[in-house]
Amino acid sequence: MWRPIALLVVVIAILVLSYVFGIGEKLAALRGWIEALGALGPVVFILIYAGAVVAALPGSAITIIAGAIFGSVLGVIVVSIASTVGAALAFLVGRYFARDAITKWLSKREKFKKLDDLTERHGAIMVALVRIVPIFPFNFVNYGFGLTKVRFWTYVFWSWLCMLPGTVLYVVGTDAISQAIIQKRVPWPLIGVLIGVGILLVVLVKFARKRLHEEDQEVPEGLETGSDTAGE
Repeated sequence: MWRPIALLVVVIAILVLSYVFGIGEKLAALRGWIEALGALGPVVFILIYAGAVVAALPGSAITIIAGAIFGSVLGVIVVSIASTVGAALAFLVGRYFARDAITKWLSKREKFKKLDDLTERHGAIMVALVRIVPIFPFNFVNYGFGLTKVRFWTYVFWSWLCMLPGTVLYVVGTDAISQAIIQKRVPWPLIGVLIGVGILLVVLVKFARKRLHEEDQEVPEGLETGSDTAGE
C-alpha cells in the first residue's frame, strides 16, 4: 500500500509547491508561447523531443512538459510521434552509423547479451515485452535493438504501440495536475482515464510476464521487479 500513499503525498507536495512558487502562472506562460507558434509549435516540440531521445537524455521530463503544454489529447499525439521517431532514429544510429562503438559499449553488459539472445530466438515479441515491462532503460533499448536481428518496421510498430499506454499515463497525469494547479479544481474525467490506463498497464504487465515465461525459461534480471512506462 505504500506506493499509492507515496503517489498521493507527491501530488499534494506538487500542489503546495506550485502555489508557493507560482508554477501555475509559469506553465500558463509557457503554453502561451507554444500556442503563439501556431502549427509550428507541436512540430518544434517533436523535433526537440526526438533529438533528446537520440542524445539519450531522459524522456520522462520532456513528456511531463508536453502534458502541461498541450493537454491530454494533443500531448499524447505529440509525445507518441516524437518518442517513436526518436526511438527509430536511435535504432538506425545503432544499426548503421555507430555499430562498432555501441557494440563495444554494450558487449560488456550482461543485460544486452540476454536481450540479444532472446530477440534472436523470439523476434518481435521481445520488442513488445521489453517496451511493456521495463527490463532495460528506455535509451538503452533504443540503441540496443539496433544491434539485434529484429526488423526495423517491426521494431517501430511494436515500440509505438507498447509505449502508448505509458505515454497516456504520463501526459494525462501531468495534464490533470496542471489543470488542478492552474484552474484550482480536480479534473475528474482525467482521473478516470488515469485509473483506466493504470488497470490496463497492470493487465499488460502480467500478460507480458506470463508470455515471456512461456517463451523462455530464463527470465532476464529485473523482470520480476516491476514496471515503468514512454518513454519515457
